[in-house]
Amino acid sequence: MQRLTDQIMAHVEGLPAGTGVSAKAVLHLGNRDAVDQALSRLARRGRLVRAGRGLFLLPVHGRFGTRAPSIEESIRAMAAKGGEVIVPSGASAANRFGLTTQVPVRSIYLTSGRSRIFHLGLQTVELRHARRWQLLLGDRPAGEAIRALAWLGPESAQTSMAAVKAKLASDDFSELVAVAPQLPSWLARCVTKFAYG
Repeated sequence: MQRLTDQIMAHVEGLPAGTGVSAKAVLHLGNRDAVDQALSRLARRGRLVRAGRGLFLLPVHGRFGTRAPSIEESIRAMAAKGGEVIVPSGASAANRFGLTTQVPVRSIYLTSGRSRIFHLGLQTVELRHARRWQLLLGDRPAGEAIRALAWLGPESAQTSMAAVKAKLASDDFSELVAVAPQLPSWLARCVTKFAYG
């Protein structure tokens, strides 16, 4: 009979790249205690990477050896497992829009779930609980624009609206204007004033 760790690895290797696995996903292979122990054993041996509490991913094998999956893959797996919205922080969004030259040193994401810190290989990732309006439109371009403008604050957001509109496709800008009523007053005023003013 095949060992439980081998059965789990066969199951995980059959999943699409970047798909996370939790104990609940492999309970068909054994009882909960045995599955938990097998997953922990596989993580200690380096055959799986612990990407958060109860979430494991396959490591990436490359030309230079084995490494942890990318933060983005881990975040996608974590969001799918927990049913939460997880998006890059406002500082990252502002950098992508060219509104700041600062490159965030820490990996910070906003989440609809609880705040927490997890380690992925040698990297530390921080998840911060955010208000619902900051998570509007998820990781779509208009959603990133909301977080970038919020990170800039009321004064700088007003002067950066032209740059934001230039980076957005017309459909994305229309989407931003459509959700303006759900934004804080200062941000809604900034968006609508630029759109209609």
